[in-house]
Amino acid sequence: MGDFRSGFVAIVGRANVGKSTLLNTIIGQKVTIVSDKPQTTRNRIQCVWTTDESQVVFLDTPGFHRPQDRLGEAMMEAAQEAIAEVDAVLFLVDGPSGAGRGDRIVAEKLAKATTPVLLVVNKLDAVPREERDGIVDSFRALGSFASVHGISALTGEGVPELCREIQDLLPVGPKYYPDDWVSDHPERFVVAELVREKVLHLTREEVPHATAVEVERMEREEGRDLVHIDATIYVERESQKGIVIGKRGALLKEVGTLARQDIERLLGSPVFLQLWVKVRRDWRDRESALRELGYK
Repeated sequence: MGDFRSGFVAIVGRANVGKSTLLNTIIGQKVTIVSDKPQTTRNRIQCVWTTDESQVVFLDTPGFHRPQDRLGEAMMEAAQEAIAEVDAVLFLVDGPSGAGRGDRIVAEKLAKATTPVLLVVNKLDAVPREERDGIVDSFRALGSFASVHGISALTGEGVPELCREIQDLLPVGPKYYPDDWVSDHPERFVVAELVREKVLHLTREEVPHATAVEVERMEREEGRDLVHIDATIYVERESQKGIVIGKRGALLKEVGTLARQDIERLLGSPVFLQLWVKVRRDWRDRESALRELGYK
């Protein structure tokens, strides 16, 4: 165990470049929610990847963006703090989209980092094979990097090579978490995120960022292998509540069905999930609400 390596690695980048997908691929199971809506990740979710040789604690930071409210400001503060606290940084970019203004903003922030920054060009599965090297090379102008990797977080291409380099960069150190841990968040948090993921997938554009989920009860029934979960989906307006519930409750029922399947895989037990939808006006701009819902 003398040469066991461990450390902390932040994944940063503009919104919707595939950070959560990459983490789920590395860990081998769903630990962060995946959505095509920007700013899906709100907290610095710590995911733990343990092998015989090393333990990597990943921080999945909120995507860099221009804050529109107190929630957005809190997300940006979390992203900035993550860069200063880690042993290495993965700068993830969207290969098919090309280097844009958002990437350059992130690159400027990373230029001040004293830790190694690895440039990771993602989504190459969407690029013809003969064009991939050119796409990867086009991102090198964003800054000076410890190394550059072309990957597909979706298919796993290039991810093992990236993981080997991450391990090599880590210092010799202790095992921070038990072998079977994949996240330092309590199960209630992960369950709430899985419900929120389904809302993001199934609702229209005006709803997603106004949505938060709070798990109010989560307990195993005595004498039975069944977990009872009560959760509330918060929105900011009555019109959004109607959208989340859907016609005759159809959309909320679908959210519950899809979330329950993921939660059962997470817990390894049958789940009885009850969902409610409540209006909490302007919660994204209220400090007390952000604290109560776990965003501060």
